[in-house]
Order: sequence, then C-alpha cells, then structure tokens
Amino acid sequence: MAAVPEKITRAAWRLAPAPLERKLRTEAGMRFLRFVPAAVAAVITSQVVLIILTGPFNLGGFTSGFLASMVAAAVSYVMSRWAWERKGKPDLLRETLPFWIVSVAVWVILGLTTHFANSWAHSMGLHHLARHLVVNGAYFAMNCVTFVCRFLIFHYFLFSNKGGKGGQTVPGDEVIQPKVTS
Repeated sequence: MAAVPEKITRAAWRLAPAPLERKLRTEAGMRFLRFVPAAVAAVITSQVVLIILTGPFNLGGFTSGFLASMVAAAVSYVMSRWAWERKGKPDLLRETLPFWIVSVAVWVILGLTTHFANSWAHSMGLHHLARHLVVNGAYFAMNCVTFVCRFLIFHYFLFSNKGGKGGQTVPGDEVIQPKVTS
C-alpha cells in the first residue's frame, strides 16, 4: 500500500490539466513547486513583521517595509537552499553574495512600495484599519511580483545547473518522469 502523502500527490496530479502537468513536471516546474513553500514562509514572516512595525511600533512606510523584507530574506535564504537541494557550505561568490544582492533590491522595492502605499493612505485620509489594509495589501501584491522575479533569477541564473554538456545545461528543458509504483 502506498503512503498517504504519495496518494495525495497522485490525486493532485490527476486533477491538474494535462498542459499544466507537463509544465510542472519539468525541472523548472518541480523547482517552482519546491520554491512556493519557501516564498509562503517568507511572505508570512514579512507580513507579520510589517504588521508589528506599522502597528505597535508605528514606524514609517519605507522603514517598515525594508525591515520586514530583511527578516523575510533570512527565512527565504534557508528555504531557497532547500528548494534547490543545496547542501553543505554555500559558495560565497556564486550563491550567497548574489542571493543577498537580489534580496537588497527586493528590500528597496518593498520599502518603496510600503512608503508610497502609506503616503497614499494618509493623503486619502484613511485611518488605522483601512490604512493597514492598503499598506499590507500593496506590500503583499508587490511581494507576489518579486516572488516571480526571484524565482526566475534563482532558477535560471543563481542556482542553475552548470557543467553539463557544452558547459551549461538549460534548466526547464528536461522533463521529470512520474514514479511508477506497483
């Protein structure tokens, strides 16, 4: 008898439309599916920190967004290494430094998004709950945009498989076949 998680996985694959299943069974698709929990953990962390910083601490928009995304980046780093199955000591110049450069860019983008959303909410005369909904909503929406951008950068550049035939393999071209269990 197959394990329960395996049964759930097979049932989920049966529910997926065939074109989507083909895309998700590629190397890029499988990495994407592993990156989603990493991104969800980072987003939840950043949203909680953002609520705390804009609420009880009453920090400004840019500072709150910047700090919340910094905390989330630490979670994202650990989870991203898991998503791309990296083990052992990270390569400082090829992995760690580029990850944090991308993270700093995201911090600035999310900080500016939070600043402008906060400024807009103030200019509209929104108070407490409405202001928080606008700021957190804008922050979350931009987090979704940066999620896609980070995935593309991480998958095709930062964590790409290098050293195959001709020097570099192109991730996403190879299809992962489903496991057949009897």
